[in-house]
Amino acid sequence: MSYFMNPDVLLGEKLLEVLYILMGLILIYTGIKNFLDKSNPHRYGTGYFWCTLGVVISGGRFIPSLISGILIFSMTVPAVLKKVSKGKTKLPSKEYMQQMSDKLGMKIFIPALSIGVFAIIFALFTKLGALVGVGVGVFVAILILMFYSKNNKPTTFLDDAADMLGTVGPLSMLPMLLASLGAVFTSAGVGTVISSAVGKVVPQGNVVVGIIIYAFGMMLFTIIMGNAFAAITVMTVGIGAPFVFSQGANPALIGMLALTCGYCGTLLTPMAANFNVVPVAMLEMKDKYGVIKNQWFIAIFMFVFQVVYMILFR
Repeated sequence: MSYFMNPDVLLGEKLLEVLYILMGLILIYTGIKNFLDKSNPHRYGTGYFWCTLGVVISGGRFIPSLISGILIFSMTVPAVLKKVSKGKTKLPSKEYMQQMSDKLGMKIFIPALSIGVFAIIFALFTKLGALVGVGVGVFVAILILMFYSKNNKPTTFLDDAADMLGTVGPLSMLPMLLASLGAVFTSAGVGTVISSAVGKVVPQGNVVVGIIIYAFGMMLFTIIMGNAFAAITVMTVGIGAPFVFSQGANPALIGMLALTCGYCGTLLTPMAANFNVVPVAMLEMKDKYGVIKNQWFIAIFMFVFQVVYMILFR
């Protein structure tokens, strides 16, 4: 109870609420922008999708869970029917972008670096958390960009955000849903079912076999779910705790490397939209699996290396 009454923790929660509200407002802006965009062939479906997602993200803490569930389900309808599309963009010309690039040089990277710097500062020196630091870093980056050019106005960033969301499309919500799925699976007892099944094939007390199955389970479950953080809760309950940690293996070492084994699965699946589908959309690649095809060798190599490391230094 004292943790939740900690003023720093409460401040962090409030700041996160503000960030979620701002994020939701950006999504609602994107929806309204598409509603009014007559060049968008699916402006009504697109507008409904983004406005509904914005309402859920900004007001999810205040809306009854049943209503939130209905809204989330309803917004999938235009996405499934392929009625969510990208409207008119307001990107600057290539000539203007080249001109600004020549003018700023390496200073162009300062706004992006500021996001990471503030995330580290908030994580190491405050109790507010790295996520709050990322939000603060974004606002600092916006201020820096506005200082760079008077053409960078608040509407410029809103239009850029709407353009990026339009490029990615409904897949932008996939990581959020998959992350929630891990908690649902854990509550539903999926880990216990996995533990029972694995117990029938793993020799009693054989920690090496337990580590290998734990690592493979993390990679495969991440491939299915697209999110290693969602997979690790289920795999740790089902395999890690009963077949690895209980046999004397170092939980810090094994847990950390098992999570990175899951990251190897992230590199191999289109379900990990942020890493594999979004780059394809942003770079307008012809091969929708092009990113995965360039990552699979590294993923397999790192997976094997981490399994061997876990076995040797458990």
